[in-house]
Amino acid sequence: MAMDYGRAEARRSPRVPAVLRAPLEGRTWREFLYLLLSLPIAVLTFSFAVTMTTAGIGMLITFVGVPVLAAGLVGVRALGAVERARARALLRVEISEPEPVRARNGKRGLMPWVGALLKSSVSWRHMLYALLHLPWAIAAFTVSLTTWSVGWLLFLYPAYSWMYPEWWGQPGMQIGDSEHGAGLYVDNPFEIGVTCAAGLLLVLAAPWLIRGLAHVDRLLVSGLLGPSRLAERVWELEEDRGVVVDTAAADLRRIERDLHDGAQARLVALAMDLGLAKEKLEEDPEAAARMVDEAHGEVKLALQELRDLARGIHPAILTDRGLGPALSALAARCTVPVQAEVDLPARPAPAIEGIAYFTVSELLQNISKHSGARSARVDVWRSADRLLLQVWDDGRGGASTAGGSGLAGLAERLGSVDGLLVVRSPEGGPTTVTAELPWRG
Repeated sequence: MAMDYGRAEARRSPRVPAVLRAPLEGRTWREFLYLLLSLPIAVLTFSFAVTMTTAGIGMLITFVGVPVLAAGLVGVRALGAVERARARALLRVEISEPEPVRARNGKRGLMPWVGALLKSSVSWRHMLYALLHLPWAIAAFTVSLTTWSVGWLLFLYPAYSWMYPEWWGQPGMQIGDSEHGAGLYVDNPFEIGVTCAAGLLLVLAAPWLIRGLAHVDRLLVSGLLGPSRLAERVWELEEDRGVVVDTAAADLRRIERDLHDGAQARLVALAMDLGLAKEKLEEDPEAAARMVDEAHGEVKLALQELRDLARGIHPAILTDRGLGPALSALAARCTVPVQAEVDLPARPAPAIEGIAYFTVSELLQNISKHSGARSARVDVWRSADRLLLQVWDDGRGGASTAGGSGLAGLAERLGSVDGLLVVRSPEGGPTTVTAELPWRG
């Protein structure tokens, strides 16, 4: 199987080596254009930042300095938005928008907003970018333009060498000092060949140099113009909280629907049947006995439905005996033969234990309904401070977390507790789903 995968990779890989493709690839030209545009943009940004900062600080002794400084910060934030858009278009780097300016305690008005702007670390990181980017842009512009243009000029020299004696009255390209006659003219086949070879080396090396310079720009943009790690974490927690709330609401609606359509409806019918049996008790004791017998059967079905519903909320075996016995019982109820192995030194936190149980439950349901598998396996173990679950089956494969599938919802629920879901399911199978949860014991 590994050999087949290797042959597939070889078929997909291009035949031309990367070092030969790089000079003509779109990525090289995009990043080269980015470096060329960086210089004029950096000059504009630097000039604006220095002017507004020095003017604002110089006038801080008066009230005018505060709005001038605030205007400078607003300006560099706007220029930062342009830089993020340029990085997305030319460097293909996705940078989230930084957190907006918000006054503390929900205060409204111009002065609270200006105060929040001046205290915002995002604003000052934009200002720092405006000051630092100019010297780097000058160096990157000079190095990239010189290397790229000289490389192509030397490499293509045989194509235009005839123009020197024809139009400019000299035997060839001059290298060296022309004032004292010490220059060298490239005018014979050997010298032309050496020049072309040197140009080819520069052309082949320049894309990697350009990519290295552009990578530094990526670090500058993502480090200074993106959101802070703390803000990203806050946003993640807010999204996770929304997922948890939505999931809890959906579970409550499911429980209400199951009670209304299942046990509740059955108990209502049972009450009606018992009422009719009571009326017939004196007139037709035998009919009343049959109705009571039927009601007894309905009671058993209602109790079974309630037990199933309670198991769906939180199984008693999980609370009493832990994840190992609970997953073994879950595997026994699956329509596909399942081998379950749980190797845990202790029990994790109850919430994590419950999420692990319902994750395996949903995955086994997917196997029963959609996989066409003949066998499956569940493995659970602890690695450092993480709880890992792996569910494998030999079905038809093709499972994915894309397209709003059940696996996508499961991945969101795991993400709400800093978990992770990885699906490997090629067409034809087998399917391996690995879930990772924090231990929190």
